[in-house]
Amino acid sequence: MELKFLQVRETSGDVLSSSDAVSEMMTEEAKADRECFWVLHLNTCNRLIEKELVSMGTLDCSLVHPREVFKRAVINGASGIITVHNHPGGSCKPSNADKEIWDILDRAGRLLDIEVLDHMIITPSGDYYSQRGTVGTN
Repeated sequence: MELKFLQVRETSGDVLSSSDAVSEMMTEEAKADRECFWVLHLNTCNRLIEKELVSMGTLDCSLVHPREVFKRAVINGASGIITVHNHPGGSCKPSNADKEIWDILDRAGRLLDIEVLDHMIITPSGDYYSQRGTVGTN
């Protein structure tokens, strides 16, 4: 009988220890012409395992569901995630819909024991909003 073990994905080496670092990494993605939603999968040292595009929407909305947000995080063995979405219109202000899905994702993360480190909004001009202000520490 041959035993197969789950292979651990190597990290890219990028340590995401601040909102500035995340914003800088997501500069090109912020310029998308429609709202998109990404999940950054992190290991226990806040090193990036994977940057995943979860949803591509329209000019002002993107469909997000916890099942899709956490699916690869579980597969990747991520200890934490950061959610990032862009506002093509240029406003960093979170909408009520943004706040509602963030609350749902926070609760789902607690159930799965995958910490949601931050929720961010990025804009084409380089401005950003970070719900928590910082992502973590090295």
